[in-house]
Amino acid sequence: MKISREVKTAILVISGIALFIYLFSYLKGEDLFESTETYYTTFDYNALSLSSPITVKGNRVGKIEEITYDFDTGKTIVTFSVNPKLEFSKNSVVRLYQTGLMGGNALAIVDANDGVSAEPGDYIESEVKQGLVSSLEANLPKVTAGLDGTLSSADTLVNSLNTLITDDSDAGLKNAIAELNTTIKSFNNLSLSVQGLIKDNDEKIASVLDNFEKTSSNLNALTLEMKEAGLSTTVAELNKTLASLQNLLTTIDNGEGTIGKLLKDDALYKNLEGASKEMELLLLDIKLHPARYRRILSKKEIPYEPPTEDQKN
Repeated sequence: MKISREVKTAILVISGIALFIYLFSYLKGEDLFESTETYYTTFDYNALSLSSPITVKGNRVGKIEEITYDFDTGKTIVTFSVNPKLEFSKNSVVRLYQTGLMGGNALAIVDANDGVSAEPGDYIESEVKQGLVSSLEANLPKVTAGLDGTLSSADTLVNSLNTLITDDSDAGLKNAIAELNTTIKSFNNLSLSVQGLIKDNDEKIASVLDNFEKTSSNLNALTLEMKEAGLSTTVAELNKTLASLQNLLTTIDNGEGTIGKLLKDDALYKNLEGASKEMELLLLDIKLHPARYRRILSKKEIPYEPPTEDQKN
């Protein structure tokens, strides 16, 4: 069967048009041979176009099929389709957000992940995420108020400086600038002096820091040794000893025990004082009459004569 030239030309033109449509759709990110599932949502106003993408976590998964206005409710109905491989919850949210500073908008599906799968044709709740430009527009009065306060503070500062400079003539300003330069030079000279001092004593400073580091290491080692030696146990035993000593002193202060009675009993003190006096008289008698004690075995008794006051002295 022979095909005429006109039929071949028609087939070639139709194939070219079909290929052009397919390539154009492919460049737009659409696949003519891919099946889709359609859902819809509503907004209070329309900020979308048919070319606005449907994304999930920043990845394009579908497109907007239709945008219509509902005259009964005053809302914008947006019908969109997504890849059938996408599974998301019926309780998810379709979020309208800005894709750039120039005002481009897109829809993002924020999955609820509650296990309730959405079916084609379901209504999905919507929300609007405030963009950067709209946020700036909303906060512009606050920014303006803050800027006004800053400018007012700067103006007050300038007025205060003008008040400090009583002589506002050219000569007065020159003198003020000259004094300021002198002050800056003085600070510069002081900084150089401090740098020179540090440079000249660099070795000493390094030695001091080294000694401090060694001292710190020694203190650390001493602390570890004291910890390993059971310092806490020693302190506990010392506390027990001090408590026992405190109890002993309390007992003595209350006149209990031998030492307590010795310190608190006046009769014992008087007895000891009397015995001391008797011992003193005995020693004095031995000193005055030694012969009396040399003849202890003698039957002859030598009467005792108390010493006179001169003998006592």
